Formats: sequence, C-alpha cells, structure tokens
Amino acid sequence: MRAKRLSLVLLCAFMVFAAAPAVRQALAEDAAKPADPGLSDVLTDLLHGVEGENATSGPDKRVPFGREEVQLSFAPLVKQTAPAVVNVYASQTAKVTSPFEGDPFFEEFFGRAQPRAQSSLGSGVLVDPSGVIVTNFHVIKDADEVKVATADGREFASKVMLKDETLDLAVLKIESDKPFPVIAIGDSDALEVGDLVLAIGNPFGVGQTTTSGIVSALARSHIGVSDSGYFIQTDAAINPGNSGGALINMGGQLVGINTAIYSRSGGSIGIGFAIPANMVRAFADAAKAGLDFFERPYIGAEFEAVTPQIAESLGMEKPTGALVSSVEATGPAGKAGLKPGDVVLQVNGKPVESIEALDYRMATLSIGTKANFAILTKGQQAAMDIALERAPEGAKAAEVTLHGRSPFSGAKVSELSPRLAQKLGLRTDLKGVTVIDINRDSPAADFGFQPGDIVREVNGTSIDTAATLAQVAQQDTRWWRFTVERGGQILRQVLRY
Repeated sequence: MRAKRLSLVLLCAFMVFAAAPAVRQALAEDAAKPADPGLSDVLTDLLHGVEGENATSGPDKRVPFGREEVQLSFAPLVKQTAPAVVNVYASQTAKVTSPFEGDPFFEEFFGRAQPRAQSSLGSGVLVDPSGVIVTNFHVIKDADEVKVATADGREFASKVMLKDETLDLAVLKIESDKPFPVIAIGDSDALEVGDLVLAIGNPFGVGQTTTSGIVSALARSHIGVSDSGYFIQTDAAINPGNSGGALINMGGQLVGINTAIYSRSGGSIGIGFAIPANMVRAFADAAKAGLDFFERPYIGAEFEAVTPQIAESLGMEKPTGALVSSVEATGPAGKAGLKPGDVVLQVNGKPVESIEALDYRMATLSIGTKANFAILTKGQQAAMDIALERAPEGAKAAEVTLHGRSPFSGAKVSELSPRLAQKLGLRTDLKGVTVIDINRDSPAADFGFQPGDIVREVNGTSIDTAATLAQVAQQDTRWWRFTVERGGQILRQVLRY
C-alpha cells in the first residue's frame, strides 16, 4: 500500500513539472480575468514550488510573471535620452601626390593630381544645453570641417573646443537660439559589473540605434585604443560609427562614451569599451573653462608598474598599486614626504590597482585641491595629503620653426618644461628639445616626425636648445644622422636628403 502511494505521488509530481510551462501561459492569459481563487492559488503555489526547488538565483530573482511584467520596456528611457545623441560628420582634404608632379610635359597632358576628400562618421553626446558635445578624438582627427546632425534632423557646423589624443576625447560646440536636449553625466565609479546599460549611436551610418547589455568589466586597460587605460567593458553591441556615442545607465545618466570594440570581423562580438563618465565630466569642464589643453594635476612624481617580482620584494600579497620611481624634491609630492620606492595604494579612498588607475584617478581631480594618498612605505601603511598643482611653465622657451634643406624643415620645436611635456603627453621629468607641431605639407611630415619627438643628436651635435637645432638644420649637407626619443624608445636614423 505504501509503495502504491509513493508511486502515485511521483506520478503527480512528474505531471505538474511537465505541465509547468502550460500552466504559466494559462495564468498569464487569465491574469486580468476573474478566476476561481482556490484553483488559481493551488496552481500558482504548485508551479512556484516546482520551480523554486530548481532555482539557483535566490528568492528575489524570477522570470517575468503576468502580462504587465512581460511588457516591461526600455522605451521610456530611450525617449528620454536619445534626442541628446547626435551624428558627427568629419571631413578633410587629403593631399594626392603624383610621380610626375612638377614635370611640365606630363602635367600638360595629364593635369595635376587633384586633392581627394576623406570623411569619417561617428556619434556624440550633448552634455550642456548651450550645445556642448562630447565625442571621440579619432572621430574628428585631422578634420578640416566637422558637422553635427541632431536627432530631430537639423544640421549644424561645429567648432572644436578641446581635443586630446591620449584620452581619445574631443569637445565640440554648436549654436542655436534654443536650448538643446542633454544627458546628465552620472557617476561612473558607482557602476558595478552586471549593471544594465544601453548604448546609443549611429553604427555604419544606418541611423540612430539603441542596443542593450550589461557592464561586463571595469578598469580595463591595455586595449590599444589610447594612452588612457581605464575603460568600462560592456556587451551592449557597439559597431563602427558608434564611437562617441552614449553609454546610459537605468537612471538615464551618461556613464560612458563608447569608444572602441574588440573584433576580428569589424562588427560587434559583445566586447565593447567606453571611457568612464567621470573622465568625460572633467574633460568637458576643462573645455567650458576655455583651456587650450586638458591639464592634469601635477605633484612632481613619476610612477611605474608593480611587477610580481617587485611585489614579492616589498612583502606585498599581490602586485597592485603604482610604484614611485622618481620624486622632485621641491614638488608637492616631495614636500609631502613621498619617496622613490613607495607604493600608492589608494587616492581619496579609491583603490589604485595600476599606473593606469592612478592616472585616471588623478585626471578626474581638480587643480588647486588636495588629495589623500594611502601608500605602502618601508613595509608600513601610511597616508599623506598632497597638493594638486598646475604643472610649472618654467622659463619661457622660444618656439622655433625650422627651415632649410633638411629632414626637420617644417617642424616647430621648443625646449621642454613640465607643462609643455604634459600638453604633449610626455613624462613631466623629461628634458630636451621636442617637436610641438608639424606642417602637414613639409619634409618633416614626409619623414614621419611627430609632435612629442625629442631630438637628442644631429650629425654628431648634442641638441640642448631649440636655437642649436635650428643652426644644425641649416647645414649644407645631403647626409643626415640623427637620434630621436619617442615614447621612451631611442630611434637612430641615417638618410640622404
């Protein structure tokens, strides 16, 4: 008798488990209709009981139940934010060279090579009602003209207020007699892995598009996009043309500027990256303040990565933080007591996992304030307040444009100061003569010189001042031997010109 009863119970349980989907559908369809309360309660309890035994996500997580929950949508959030996302069209005229250029015979019959127009397409986000737009630097790089199309179909000419290649950010300005819709900038430090986000932009030029996903990771670095190494990773689909578009949280706030994807095909495979909104806010504020470049706070110290070997030698459980490699004695860090060999672990209570994290934390702080640094020094935890100052200008160095028959012709050079080094994205402790600008149609551009190159030696002469380089560049010779420092690497070149 007991065996028959057990068999009957097992049979009933199996029938309930098999019928669970059908029961759910029936309950959803009849949710708005009056029903037998006894039967409804029994079926509901039975269904939840069967599913509850197999649930792994906790009692507060469940599938949508009822017509109202099934119809939940991101549409209200998109309607609120999408009008502030714009399309950015950048164009430039590219120089086309011909092997017969300058030859009267061939130019007579074939004509001169005509310049060719090039264009790029991206997105941007309105962050101020006056028409301030944040986008990516690579969207407007080298552009002669930048136009903006708003979501309502209007088109505007724009001017570039501020741009920074190392951060891959740019700020544009458009004008109208009416205020523009904006997206409020949120706190990207409040994001957590798993948070829902929306990506809005103009992929492949097909028109404004919205995709959804989650925050897949935080503080991503070394992804080859820019020198900035602190990105939000998301699986919301980001494709070419989305660059400069908005990453939105569920509160309708801007938490990132979409900037890149990891892809082998050119399309989205669910690995996209966005610049955190806290960096975007600091950059936009600098643009609105009228600065000609994005100034980072200066403390007079340089840092390097904490490797596993260094961490072990310092008695650290794991490699984390930023190791102090040098300190200027008269700088803010030196005055506060920071020393080479110390490791910065936190800034204002925020963790510093790497050099990239420290650069990000510092860049989002305001010049003229103080920051609290938690450090590891001689095996002991300590804390100190360091003043955040403007990088010193130093003695006003002359800017010299080089001429003559040399590979340097068309380059503008100057002697480095901490402020100039910061402007060029260089270490602030570097000294020497650096290239600060290049004429696009000059020998210096043709030979590949770049802003930030430090000229160390030319034809056996050490270069310590801009005047010395200008004099050497006037030499009457066809052979040139020079040494240039670029990105911490020494490049030596011998050529005939």
